[in-house]
Amino acid sequence: MAFQKGENPHHPLPGSVLTVEPIRDKKAIQRIKKLLRDQPRDLCLFVLGINTAFRANELLSLTVGQVRSLQLSDVLRVKQSKTGKFRSVTVNGAVVKAISQYLTAYPLSDEAFLFQGKRGCLTVPTVSTMVKTWCQHAGLRGKYGSHSLRKTWGYWQRLERGTAIPLLMEAFGHATQQQTLAYLGIQAEEIAQIYELEL
Repeated sequence: MAFQKGENPHHPLPGSVLTVEPIRDKKAIQRIKKLLRDQPRDLCLFVLGINTAFRANELLSLTVGQVRSLQLSDVLRVKQSKTGKFRSVTVNGAVVKAISQYLTAYPLSDEAFLFQGKRGCLTVPTVSTMVKTWCQHAGLRGKYGSHSLRKTWGYWQRLERGTAIPLLMEAFGHATQQQTLAYLGIQAEEIAQIYELEL
């Protein structure tokens, strides 16, 4: 069934806030990695998503040649789809390992897109479905999709490392700190916690 422009319930309206959640359970992250251990492409996609905060379409734009020789602390530059600006990410050991395992299992040419399916490069809706499925299999309840990967990165940066909101705002390419807080869904949690102090 065809939808008129702006009527498809599976796509948010322009300017609306995406309601998918980050993965807030570290054990669930490990369960997903375990689930994907025999699927090097999917594991690589998941690991890159939660360790770089690139948007799904930016991950899908990566070619094998861009990542094949990456070593720990190398910089991966990707053009942001929304702003047209390049964003540099310093890759960590988890990213290097996931890429290496994937390309060892599936030798691809440097010109090929990194994340291929049977019909060519994966699409963002396909990635969204994959993430939803992984989260369900890991026992998570809630709304998850492709943006959950990048939100997971930001959530744990803020919660565990205490990364400042202005830095996260820059990494996400957001215009305001309020946008970043709303995006991560942290503000409500933090406000609730300030009322736990008993005087």
